[in-house]
Amino acid sequence: MREHVRMPTRPPLFYFGAMSPYSWFAAERIERLLPGARWRGVFAGAIFKANGRSSWGLGEQRSEGMTDCEARAAIHGLGKIRWPDPWPTSDLLIARAMVHADSRGRLRSFALGAMRLSFLEGADLGEAATVLEAGRRAGMEPPELEAALTDPLVKQALRDVNDEALGLGVFGVPTVALERQLFWGDDRLEEGADAYRALSA
Repeated sequence: MREHVRMPTRPPLFYFGAMSPYSWFAAERIERLLPGARWRGVFAGAIFKANGRSSWGLGEQRSEGMTDCEARAAIHGLGKIRWPDPWPTSDLLIARAMVHADSRGRLRSFALGAMRLSFLEGADLGEAATVLEAGRRAGMEPPELEAALTDPLVKQALRDVNDEALGLGVFGVPTVALERQLFWGDDRLEEGADAYRALSA
């Protein structure tokens, strides 16, 4: 008799921040590794603050981390990183924009476009003009997106997404959540995909 395997009750959740290069690396690969994953764009700055952490880009590991990212981008065939200057800045506006894009069924295309705009063209996602350009490239209407950046409903929806992530124990991005099991980091994406396949076998 075949041993019973507990099937996952919901698809994998992919938590990411648009200003995180490691999130970008994962976002470029997740459709191949976990095609059914539910994308969840978060306000990474708030995730860090809630966990008493800060971005490595603001600390002593900045130079080492940037070198590692440049090497990974090359390995993944993503091209040469062109770092925004300054980087990182606040990811609040881009996080709100991702919530709005999700409500329009455009989160994946918008987020990928925004991260490519940031890390391949050196644009600052902390600037509203950059966020609106990312939206334009994803086929979103700039006036509607601009209004969404200050919409109270969008602000609340972003708080809800962050609360969801924190409730699961997410403390950094990117993270893949399989129920309560978390796989944090671009380098654990394959491990998360293997675990999901095992649960689904």
